[in-house]
Amino acid sequence: MIPDSFKQDLLNRVDVVEVVSRYVQLKKGGANYLGLCPFHGEKTPSFTVSPAKQFYHCFGCGAHGNAIGFLMAYAGLGYVESLKELASAAGMQMPEWQPRSREEAEREERETDLAAVMEVAMEFYRAELKKSPRAIEYLKARGLTGEIAARFRIGFAPEDWQSLRGAYPKYDDKSLVEAGLVVENEGKRYDRFRDRIMFPILSSRGAVVGFGGRVLGEGEPKYLNSPETLLFEKGREVYGLVQARDAIRAAGRALIVEGYMDVVALAQFGVGYSVATLGTATTPVHVAKLLRLADELVFCFDGDVAGRKAAWRALEVSLPLATDAKPIRFLFLPDGDDPDSYIRKHAQDAFERQVREAQTLSGFLLAELRSAADLSTAEGRSQYLVAAKPHLQKLAAPALRLQLVNEVAGLTRVLPEDVERLVGPANTPVFRRPAPARAAPAIAASQERNLLRCVLAKPALVAELDDALLEPGLPETGALRAIAELDEGDGMSAALLVDRFQGTEFEQIVFQAQASALEQELAEESADHDFRQIQLALRIRRKHEEIEVLKGRVKAEPGLNAELGIRVKELHQLKSQRI
Repeated sequence: MIPDSFKQDLLNRVDVVEVVSRYVQLKKGGANYLGLCPFHGEKTPSFTVSPAKQFYHCFGCGAHGNAIGFLMAYAGLGYVESLKELASAAGMQMPEWQPRSREEAEREERETDLAAVMEVAMEFYRAELKKSPRAIEYLKARGLTGEIAARFRIGFAPEDWQSLRGAYPKYDDKSLVEAGLVVENEGKRYDRFRDRIMFPILSSRGAVVGFGGRVLGEGEPKYLNSPETLLFEKGREVYGLVQARDAIRAAGRALIVEGYMDVVALAQFGVGYSVATLGTATTPVHVAKLLRLADELVFCFDGDVAGRKAAWRALEVSLPLATDAKPIRFLFLPDGDDPDSYIRKHAQDAFERQVREAQTLSGFLLAELRSAADLSTAEGRSQYLVAAKPHLQKLAAPALRLQLVNEVAGLTRVLPEDVERLVGPANTPVFRRPAPARAAPAIAASQERNLLRCVLAKPALVAELDDALLEPGLPETGALRAIAELDEGDGMSAALLVDRFQGTEFEQIVFQAQASALEQELAEESADHDFRQIQLALRIRRKHEEIEVLKGRVKAEPGLNAELGIRVKELHQLKSQRI
């Protein structure tokens, strides 16, 4: 694992305000910075970033984290990717962490080498496009400008069987095969992509991980994708995400289409929030990644049989990930049209009207099930119930599930509670982790929670914690003891605590206490004073408890009167220490 000392050093050098402000417009508000939350739609800022504590918190949706967590949530990067991104910006070298197998080290080194190979290929294809009037005319005929081609880094693979020799003097290097650029067959080598318009596929970080090539003539296959490699997994990447990210945030919507040219053409005509799956069915990773960025997903398919089958697969994948706050819709274009042709015929306004009026997930689900059952008969209604059951079980969004249960009950002429009994509880997906819950303000804070709030404002205070004063069984007590066990001394920061407690049983209680400290703008100096006063109050509480126990035993053991007097005297001395 990556040493905490490195993460702490990194978080000390990185300013979360600077990181967040690359993507969110922030304004100074007291000791903190405020902005519109990038993780849910809002008109009044509830998103707060603390430069002192180096974490952010949204008081609207509960999103919470440090600079590492922000890149993971906003940019869709993995944990290690986020660390690398921040380390690179801070001029730090990622450590060789242990335990690390030889295979893992070799794989990472190979990935770095292949990324460089893919970058060279992309620049080669882009240069070749400028030399090919035929390829340029094809793109112009599709309505694309040079500006949009440059934005998506579109290139051209010449018809030559070994054109990549012009980019790689060592054409026989194994990295070209490993990257999927060259095919090796019976001792012979040739370029995988020939006479094709080349669409680079970028990772969330903007690195080239693969290509999609569209044939210029009548050859087959029409589209050819890079094979699965160390860099490229079709089920994890979507085309055009880097170019679409800002537009998705602005529109609050992501449009998922099927082809590279659809994405590029839509962007050319002003619809910049579209992405495409890469010649494969929609996966849970695709949906989860896009739901982190958008308030609404719209799948766009052709209206033919194949399009509806693809939409149904997308629906089945989306059900476990659907939320009550982020609708998922399905748009079916008229027969013979795809997004590219439709927007060129009817222009942006007409296309976006179709997007806004797209069928809801619930409407599509109920209609498809209804088309396969005769609801005028008891048998048909039973068939409908049986068909609906597995889909309702997958649905984890409670309010949407309730609505669908009521709809199904009405269609099948049974009571909603009977449908619930038949369906059973929702299956919670194992690949989904809910966002931290918003703290309930109506609940009075215990002294232990107040103590936790102080420790999270100034973690070094944990060294002065008197464990014997804490009420056992409270989640705050468990969190305080967990922090004490970290034994990081003065090196532990609030930002690192955010990182350490993600995914643990204390995650939510720690986040809530941090949010409370942030809301109250609790400074380290105030935390210092409050911490000591709270511990004093807890000692007084313990002394009161001892006195009550002694009072109950005095009648049976008169000799305890002296001890009782001592405890009462100690109590008065403690009370006199209050500031």
